[in-house]
Amino acid sequence: MPTEEERLEVEKIIHDCIGWALTKDLDRLFSIVAQDDGFFIFHPDSKSTIIGFEAFKSLGEHVWMKDAFKATDFAVKDLRLKFAELGNVAWYSCFLDDHALWDGQPTGWDNARWTGTLEKRNGKWVVVQMHFSFPKDD
Repeated sequence: MPTEEERLEVEKIIHDCIGWALTKDLDRLFSIVAQDDGFFIFHPDSKSTIIGFEAFKSLGEHVWMKDAFKATDFAVKDLRLKFAELGNVAWYSCFLDDHALWDGQPTGWDNARWTGTLEKRNGKWVVVQMHFSFPKDD
């Protein structure tokens, strides 16, 4: 089982997956995700699915780094974090508020469902997949 220090490290990585944008620290973001073809993100809409690190890198460099984009705040709420018995895999779920300005216009999510998985590779935790969604009640 993980130490308290390791748990805090993984929690920081989860927060930094969104929080990097406040300072546009793209190096931090890229350092905490798996840099391979297996990395993926499901977004609430089917058009925005990201498959592979190169697609993610391109999005970061060509969209989020534009002057038009400015992250304003975020909140990770009700974080649940679990570790596999062997200690090399962790998964989480939470609710996410994520706000920004695009060309000065507010945009973002409130209470998005956010889940993800991390693997410990060569002694370093990296995010290997994330999934964002919103509940749909009929």
